[in-house]
Amino acid sequence: MRTFLFIIIILTSYHSFGQKEVFTGDPDTAFENARALAFNDQRKQAQDSLRLILTKYPNYHDIRSFLANTYSWDGDYDKAKKEFEYILNASPDRQNDWELAITNTLRSDSPQSALDMSAKALSLFPKNADLLYLKASAEDDLKETEVALATLNELLVIEPEHEKALRFRAALIDKLSVNVIGVKSSVDLYSEVFDPMQYYLLKYARQTKYGSIHGKVNINSRFESTGAQFEVDMYPKITKGLYAYVNVGVSNSFLFPKVRFGGELYKSLPYSLEASLGFRTLKYSSYTTIYTGSVGWYTGNSYWSLRSYVTPGEPKTSVSGTLNYRKYRSTANTYFSAAVGMGFSPEIYRFSFDGNENAIVNLKSQKFNLGYYFASSNNKHSWGVQAGVSHQEISFDPGSYFWIYSISLSWNMKFRDK
Repeated sequence: MRTFLFIIIILTSYHSFGQKEVFTGDPDTAFENARALAFNDQRKQAQDSLRLILTKYPNYHDIRSFLANTYSWDGDYDKAKKEFEYILNASPDRQNDWELAITNTLRSDSPQSALDMSAKALSLFPKNADLLYLKASAEDDLKETEVALATLNELLVIEPEHEKALRFRAALIDKLSVNVIGVKSSVDLYSEVFDPMQYYLLKYARQTKYGSIHGKVNINSRFESTGAQFEVDMYPKITKGLYAYVNVGVSNSFLFPKVRFGGELYKSLPYSLEASLGFRTLKYSSYTTIYTGSVGWYTGNSYWSLRSYVTPGEPKTSVSGTLNYRKYRSTANTYFSAAVGMGFSPEIYRFSFDGNENAIVNLKSQKFNLGYYFASSNNKHSWGVQAGVSHQEISFDPGSYFWIYSISLSWNMKFRDK
């Protein structure tokens, strides 16, 4: 008798379980309820409901499409792909599902598959702007930037006001604009002793796959003389999270070191930190080597950087430092900056060393400056203005100080090779 009752219970349970796995009710109402769950952070319950409806209505493609989308939102790209394939095999005329399926494939970091799907979809829906946009996205992910740009140009002939395509095209042009020319002009006004001093910079920079290269001409007009210095800066990429800075410069003017060279290694660290360590060597009548290092921290739209310079020598080792802050806005070329520092900086040549290197690098100095930098809407042009004040010890009268008021203006333009 016990055995018979056990069998009855098992059969009843199995029947009840089977009843729960088969949908009964209005699929449209159930679909709306499932959508509400999905948009109220109850995705798992929504997916259970959607799968249950599909047990009875497997070809209700709107439901299956929404289920696939919820998988994609959750990062379950393979599950989403399976559902989209079911829909498109049954109804290849569903353009919206082609778009969703290609988007899911792009999210799964499979750009070649997305490009293949785009080609198939465009064979069914030629000249469709949204499908062309996805095709360009796949091409860009495959680093076929020029091809992606051509696809976007084709799209914009069909739909000139396609906002996403216009923004994407501007971003691609910016990416392809690997050349930069720029000018900078600065003036220092002194509270006493010196006449105004003028500084000019002309530069050309190029971004390569190995890093960027900058050629610069520095022109200074001071002490009733004008001189020039030629410099090259390089930022070679070594490996992910590690790059270098290499500099060399030459001049035949007493306003600059005869030779300058330096190098530095930059390493990305956890918690959005970056650290560097390097040196700068200047040759006037003799060589002066300055050791430098920095720590940078990215937090939200802000960047903090502390850089220190250490110069061994007589009568003592010189130490200086600068704290920089940047607040970024819409792009990397639009930001507010502030800096405060103390001591000699080898990046600034306000004086003629004239064989007095140790005295110069040990000068006491405090400085503060503010800057604002901004770019055009297409990021092709960028401008900057900076103003600052320094309290500087006089090199030929130790213990006495004067004020230096500085202002600089800069302009850069990016352009493509062709």
